[in-house]
Amino acid sequence: MKEKVLVTGGAGFIGFHLIKRLINDGIEVVAIDNLNSYYSVELKNARLCELYKLKGIFKFHSGDIEDYHFLEEIFKKYQPEIVVNLAAQAGVRYSIDNPNIFLKSNIVGFGNLLEISRKNKIKHLVYASSSSVYGGNYQLPYSEKNNVDHPVSIYAASKKSNELMAHAYSHLYSLPTTGLRFFTVYGPWGRPDMSYFLFTKSILEEKPIDVFNYGNMKRDFTYIDDIIESLIRIIGKIPSPNKNFDRKNPDISSSWAPHRIFNIGNSNSVKLKDFIEIIEEIIGKKALKNPLPMPKGDVESTLADTDLLENYIKFKPKTSLRYGISKFYTWYRKFYGV
Repeated sequence: MKEKVLVTGGAGFIGFHLIKRLINDGIEVVAIDNLNSYYSVELKNARLCELYKLKGIFKFHSGDIEDYHFLEEIFKKYQPEIVVNLAAQAGVRYSIDNPNIFLKSNIVGFGNLLEISRKNKIKHLVYASSSSVYGGNYQLPYSEKNNVDHPVSIYAASKKSNELMAHAYSHLYSLPTTGLRFFTVYGPWGRPDMSYFLFTKSILEEKPIDVFNYGNMKRDFTYIDDIIESLIRIIGKIPSPNKNFDRKNPDISSSWAPHRIFNIGNSNSVKLKDFIEIIEEIIGKKALKNPLPMPKGDVESTLADTDLLENYIKFKPKTSLRYGISKFYTWYRKFYGV
C-alpha cells in the first residue's frame, strides 16, 4: 500500500498508533482531530508530539468532521486516496447524559465523511464501529452474522447507524467501505476514561475504584498492537461485492455492495474481578473496591467471534491480557513519572 491516507481522530488512542505504524511503513499521512476536552488535551498533544518526531510525511490539522467546509479544504489540499475514520465521540455511559453530542459527531460528522469520500472517489473508507452494536444480544460469542437491531445506548445506536449509512453509500455509489467492530481496546497511550487507566491511577493513589456489576461483568480486552495490525491489513484490502449474495436468504455479514463488517477482538472474555487482580499483581498493590450494580446502558458480557476476520486477513489478535497490561503500566509510569 502506497496511497496517501487521511486519518480522522488522529490525536486519539487508536489514531495515534495507526499513524505511527503508517509513517514507519513509509506511507504519507494527513490527520485531523478536533482536540476536544472529553479527556486530557495534554495527552492528545503529547501523542502528536511523538508523531512529529518520526521520519516521514505527516501533516496535522485541528478541525471537526461536523464542519463540511473544513473537510472540503482538507480534501482539496491533500487529495487523500484512503480514509480511516476514527473520529467519534466515545463513551457508552457519557452518551446517556449527552446524547446530542453523539448525534452530531457520530452521525452528522460521519455523514459528511461519506459524502466527501463519494465526491472525491476515495478508493476505500475504513471506519470504526464498536462491539456495543450487539446491545441486548445475549448470544455469545458475538458474530457478524448476529442481529444487531437492539442497541442499549445512544453510543451503540450511533455506531449501528454508521454501518447502515456506509452500506447505503456502498450500494448507491459503489463506495468501498469497511466497518470494524472494536472490542475494548487497551494499551500504552490509552484513553484515561477506560477502566484499566482509571484503575491503575486509583490504585497508585490509594483511592477506591468503582466495580460495576460487583465484578461479574466480562469483557473481551484487545491489545492495541493487534488492533493496528488488523487495521493495516484491512486498509489494503478493498472490499468487493459478493456476487453470490442471496437476497432471499441474506447473510448479514456480507452484501451485494462493496461493504464489509468485521469484529476485531481477542476472543477471550475476562471477568472484571479477574481483570482487577491482574492489574493489582502488576502494580504490586491491592485496590480499594467500591462494589456497584450494573450501570444503565451497558452490557454484561462481550466476546468476539473473529473467524471472518482471520479468514479475510490471515491474522488473529492473540496478545495476552497480562502482557498488554504490563506494557501499559510501564508506559504509564514513564509518562506520568510515578
